[in-house]
Amino acid sequence: MRFRSDINHKKAQGKYFIMNHPSLYQWQLSLRRLLNRLDDVLEAKFGHLYPLHPARPAHGQTAVKAHDGLFQIHAHFSTGIGSKHGRGYVIDIHLATLEHVTDDVRAEVEQFAMDTINQMLPDFFPNRDLQASKDGSVIKITGNFHLGKAY
Repeated sequence: MRFRSDINHKKAQGKYFIMNHPSLYQWQLSLRRLLNRLDDVLEAKFGHLYPLHPARPAHGQTAVKAHDGLFQIHAHFSTGIGSKHGRGYVIDIHLATLEHVTDDVRAEVEQFAMDTINQMLPDFFPNRDLQASKDGSVIKITGNFHLGKAY
């Protein structure tokens, strides 16, 4: 396991260097805000359908929305190999319950989430051509991810 101190130590020794684009932090912050807002919307519409996992706090009880309530929402970048839509951010929506979630409910939640994301994208990412769509069995945000010049 590598700890942050190990990385800094190796950077000091010149073995490797971790570098992020300056605009990447802002991009990721906007995406997290969009997912937090989506969490609020999904909780309001579907949060009453299933009992929470016994170890899960109620919605709004923690500082991180992914750690409370019925929905746990994350985005992961995909290079798009084997995808019809190419690269993009795969949106993972998990329902934190011990009850069986039917395919119909899961499909309804995913469709509503995709429509909501498409409505919110212009507000969180202005002047970008982004869209959420189904890519196989997952929701994926695709479009203009250009961050601009690094320096």
